Amino acid sequence: MRTSPAVDWAAIDTVLLDMDGTILDLRFDNWFWQELIPRRYAAANGLTEADAWALLKPKFLAIRGTMQWYCVDHWSRELDLDIAAIKREALTEVDFLPGAEQFLRKLRLSGKRCVLVTNAHPVTLAIKCERIALSSYFDASYSTHSFAAPKEDAAFWPRLAAAEAFAPQRTLFVDDNLAVLDAARDFGIAWLRAVRCPDSARGPQHTGDYTAVDRIADLLA
Repeated sequence: MRTSPAVDWAAIDTVLLDMDGTILDLRFDNWFWQELIPRRYAAANGLTEADAWALLKPKFLAIRGTMQWYCVDHWSRELDLDIAAIKREALTEVDFLPGAEQFLRKLRLSGKRCVLVTNAHPVTLAIKCERIALSSYFDASYSTHSFAAPKEDAAFWPRLAAAEAFAPQRTLFVDDNLAVLDAARDFGIAWLRAVRCPDSARGPQHTGDYTAVDRIADLLA
């Protein structure tokens, strides 16, 4: 794993980028799951918002980091709410992180292969693309649901490599999730960067042993 703060772009052919918390502001997802869904669940079940959150939080924590956690269909069944419809209603809240759009524009001009790799459910990805035309910035986009394993799972990476040929030693991967970065490191991806500020409404997060950037735009500063 490369640990120098600088990125040697001449040594990189492929750039793999996470979506939420790397390109898009994680503020939306945190607000959606921690405030909006508890509010809707409370209204549907005759609860206070505090009581709804007390019921929902353990459900979320129990499967965090698994394929179910990222599955719109699972939560629609589990909560008896139309999660996709609620996301579409809240679409205007989806936005880039500061500097991310400019970074993507510059990256497109660099000649590097740029690939979006997200744990988001295909429905979530499609809804967010209604708000922001992400496909225009990437050569390819993948939801981990197509591979039946999230990025945190070691099984995901060889499956991705079979679909998207890339040389791990000449690949840069950027994510805000340390468990995901651990799995990518174990697979052999040489260039890893952690996003320190994935949610514009919250302070910086701890990034462990990974070289971090406050925002992805800093990689091309």
